[in-house]
Amino acid sequence: KRKECDDMDDSKIIELYMERSEQAISETSKKYGRYCHYIAYSILHNDEDSEECVNDTYLRAWNSIPPKRPSKLQTFLGKITRNLSLNKWEKLSAEKRGAGILDELSECIPAEQDAVNTVENMVIRDVLDRFLDELPAETRKIFVRRYFYMSPVKEIADEYGLSESKVTVTLFRTRGKLKSVLEKEGITL
Repeated sequence: KRKECDDMDDSKIIELYMERSEQAISETSKKYGRYCHYIAYSILHNDEDSEECVNDTYLRAWNSIPPKRPSKLQTFLGKITRNLSLNKWEKLSAEKRGAGILDELSECIPAEQDAVNTVENMVIRDVLDRFLDELPAETRKIFVRRYFYMSPVKEIADEYGLSESKVTVTLFRTRGKLKSVLEKEGITL
């Protein structure tokens, strides 16, 4: 296991991007390659497709920095990887839309249909951020692990020392609370 102190500081990695140094990609890969692969693999369940998304993440970061200067490089890379992976998953499973983990959330959050929904999506994002801020830490971690990182229930249970049924019930109840909060805000399916 490589020690964190061996990793280059994020601000130095970002400076490499700003200077257009190709070393930025190798340093990003060293520090965040496993993290990005974890996100991609959690969604795609395929090493080859996951690697492709991780490499595309590096390209997207290269093309975005500059002009962007992310305040949290890990979060920036995680979002890119997640979005690329979800897009790839959607292409690969077009005939099975809405299946699996994303289907669990569909009872709370409406699917994006067109550009008209952009403002509503911004409102939903704001409500979701406030909702997550108000959750107990353990519940928030479980929710984020499941619906942002797409982690399997068993993995979440093992990570937090909980039973799978406890995780499943927590997710079910949290989705119910989210649905109520969204409805109070006037957001319905």
